[in-house]
Amino acid sequence: MIVSDSLNVNERGNLSISGADCVELAKEYGTPLYVMSENGIRRNMQSFKNSIDEYYSGNGLVLYASKTFSCKEIYRIAKSEGLGIDVVSGGELYTALSADFPSDRIYFHGNNKTEDEIKFAIKSDVASIIVDNFEELYRVNKIAEKFNKTVKIMFRIKPGIDAHTHEFIMTGQIDSKFGFALETSEAMSAVKETLNLKNVILDGVHCHIGSQIFDEEPFMAAADVMIKFIADIKKETGIEIKKLNLGGGFGIKYVEDDKAVPFQNYMKQVSKVVEDKCREYDVAMPFVLIEPGRSIVGSEGITLYTVGSVKEIKNIRKYVAIDGGMTDNPRYALYGAVYTALIANKANENADDVVTIAGRCCESGDLIQKDTKLQKAEEGDILAVLSTGAYNYSMASNYNRLPKPAVVMVDNGISRIIVKRETYEDLIKNDI
Repeated sequence: MIVSDSLNVNERGNLSISGADCVELAKEYGTPLYVMSENGIRRNMQSFKNSIDEYYSGNGLVLYASKTFSCKEIYRIAKSEGLGIDVVSGGELYTALSADFPSDRIYFHGNNKTEDEIKFAIKSDVASIIVDNFEELYRVNKIAEKFNKTVKIMFRIKPGIDAHTHEFIMTGQIDSKFGFALETSEAMSAVKETLNLKNVILDGVHCHIGSQIFDEEPFMAAADVMIKFIADIKKETGIEIKKLNLGGGFGIKYVEDDKAVPFQNYMKQVSKVVEDKCREYDVAMPFVLIEPGRSIVGSEGITLYTVGSVKEIKNIRKYVAIDGGMTDNPRYALYGAVYTALIANKANENADDVVTIAGRCCESGDLIQKDTKLQKAEEGDILAVLSTGAYNYSMASNYNRLPKPAVVMVDNGISRIIVKRETYEDLIKNDI
């Protein structure tokens, strides 16, 4: 099952991505190997940007969510497509600035930013700092005062929406480490507190209800709640909120059963709610921001491995061992994430062998998928795991002192390295 228009099976029966043969990519660059489709990434960015232009009359901005996949090249692509970005750490901010990304299109998130990160963000003149709690509000104001600056901020709000997703990636409900709660009047108290602070300006409000959501309804409900909150702010303080960030969380296809909704459907439905509720609550139409990440890069990335061995335990399980694992894809070990896998050099054959894909780490939980259907695997085969463009490279580790894989970008059949493969020397460069 192919999860992206960027993937295909070529005349040799091999998996291809944006016109490049995956078996040949594995030979040229080695494995494990992350491969990204530039064509697909740009197509998704353009789709979101076009929907802002169409449904909000251009009164908005698409922010690429850096945490899904962060490197200099992805920021260059986002810049060229006219997107902004959100960053959640000093490291992501540094990487973006190193790629000459314009700071006035950078929004700084995070629930516990360090003092150094706040200083870095203020010095860099980012567009806005998304404030998560009262302590951070006071910290931003204090640091801004030292720099003799007035800083634009947004408040992260918990709208109390159940997005029907995995509890590890639900972030909009009241029991969350993120943001200010509406139900307890905490959010309104934070808004009123800004009136007493001289070095911050409340420029907008933000919410994010979760990830991998396949239904428009939670997004529509969140938009309703947030516009109502904007109206309450105007009524109680006289402040006109200029920006509304509705977050991301749009679901993508990992396996056949995933019913991914076209991105334009989300945008069309939510924009209607925003427009209708602004009219109903008598508030000005805000500048709308959204934060797609997974939905931009997730299905446009794959990971290639080489099969090392096949171990069959009769009447119990068949293990297919690969030269990567939880170090380059920890999502199955973390929360049982599901994926589609196939043998890239046998992509045109039936997948009727039930196997468990095992990583190489000295850890019994180091698996990529359990009891999944695969073409008959043999030593030396190239195994591809699909939809790994988000939260794989960005969550990779050096557990067992394994070097991180290279990242290759493919554009119309032409491949190039955008992140070098780590070497053993890289592993010890910070050791004393």
